[in-house]
Amino acid sequence: MQSIFQSLIILSSMLFLISCGNSTKESSQHNGKKEGQKENKKEVSNSIYPSDVIPFMDKFKILLGDGTHVENLIDYEQKDFFYAAQDDASKGKATGDNGINWVVYKTPNSGVTSKNSSNTRTELHQKKQWTPEEGGKLNGTLKVMQVSTSGDARVAASYSTVVGQIHSGEGHENEPCKIFYKKFPGHKKGSVFWNYEINTAGDDNGGRWDFSYPVWGYDMSVIGKSPTDFPEEPKDGIELGEEFSYEINVHKGIMYLTFESKGHDTIRFTKNLVKTEYPNYEDIPEQTKNLFVPIGQDGVERENAYAGELNYFKQGAYNQTNGKDPEKNMVWCAGAETYDGDIAKQYENGDYTEIWFKNAAVGVGELPTEE
Repeated sequence: MQSIFQSLIILSSMLFLISCGNSTKESSQHNGKKEGQKENKKEVSNSIYPSDVIPFMDKFKILLGDGTHVENLIDYEQKDFFYAAQDDASKGKATGDNGINWVVYKTPNSGVTSKNSSNTRTELHQKKQWTPEEGGKLNGTLKVMQVSTSGDARVAASYSTVVGQIHSGEGHENEPCKIFYKKFPGHKKGSVFWNYEINTAGDDNGGRWDFSYPVWGYDMSVIGKSPTDFPEEPKDGIELGEEFSYEINVHKGIMYLTFESKGHDTIRFTKNLVKTEYPNYEDIPEQTKNLFVPIGQDGVERENAYAGELNYFKQGAYNQTNGKDPEKNMVWCAGAETYDGDIAKQYENGDYTEIWFKNAAVGVGELPTEE
């Protein structure tokens, strides 16, 4: 009887050990699965979108260089035009690891664009509209990585891109502020300038023109004497890949602009958006007479400029270099290479623009503090 009892104890012990072994094995397999799932989640979290880099994307929609309109930009990307990237700040090149996060805006010389423009864009469009009296503010820190390498040097818009603007949403739908970067082929440094476009008096907007203000380097009016003749490189210009920042701040009808870049002077401008400087023909500046009047654009501005008119901000890459015949318009028709609209070939041959923003914000305009 004792022998049977001892046998039962031994058998129970063996079954217990087997059960524990299986339990341990199952637990180990289960934990391994959990770890694998955790790793997968980590992989997903490493994929960043533009909305992860610059959180204000819910306040904007976008038009891409192929004509695609997108209203919801949260967790959205399009690898040919609009996406997030990382880089090594010391080299300005993509590394994919341990770098600074940027939002990339890229667009070719020729694609599909908006109904009122000849130029392609991958550009944010603010959903909220505001009058100059109500005001608003937009800022950003960026670097221009590429502008078109082809174009006609006699054309003011060649080799340039717009990186931020105020656009009117009614009336003539003109632009009281456009911030440009432009670099001639063969130059190391390019120019940053901004343009004010008049809000033309009367119903005919055909006489509208821009006045261009230099920030670093030249203004828009500095052009070549022949298609392949380039002016001297600007001494105080900005290189491709060199960071700079801007702020457009509209408060009670007055626009305050601030431009900053390491190693360069900080530049500020003040511009009244509700009272014109150009009510009469004799008020047209010499720059405009040289650049726009020869192509028939010699209008005057309405007395109250953009007063009471709805406006909105835009930011990104608005390529000003197109393939149109310069003989039709020596200001805006750049005569650049487009490869019949083949976007891949344009990217391959340098006929596109690419802008990287590492931060930006949009909000309410305010009276600037004294510096």
